[in-house]
Amino acid sequence: MAEILVLDDVLDATVLVGKILSKKGHTVHTFTEEDAAIDFVKGHPVDLAILDIKLQKMTGIEVLALLKRLQPDMRAVMLTGYPTVETAREAISLGADEYCVKPVDKQELEEKVERVLKGKK
Repeated sequence: MAEILVLDDVLDATVLVGKILSKKGHTVHTFTEEDAAIDFVKGHPVDLAILDIKLQKMTGIEVLALLKRLQPDMRAVMLTGYPTVETAREAISLGADEYCVKPVDKQELEEKVERVLKGKK
């Protein structure tokens, strides 16, 4: 299965996403701080990053740009509680493969993650 990184500044959100995807057989690494997530990606291959758009120090969009520089083939799903067309366009232009609105729907998340991972190069 896949190596998945989850970054959200809300611990409960990372725990929820982690539980959902671990039950599907994935190895999930959860983070609440941008720096820790970026440092992890520097030393570990990651198939998929699931990033909240609103974080503490940076935006999820900024983190996505950094992660894509480190691992260009990494897939990404963005999470947001504040969906806008502009944010969606920016995320997709930087390489995000999907977009989920919070609160996360278990079935929607599972389906989007499976679809993104199947489309992996």
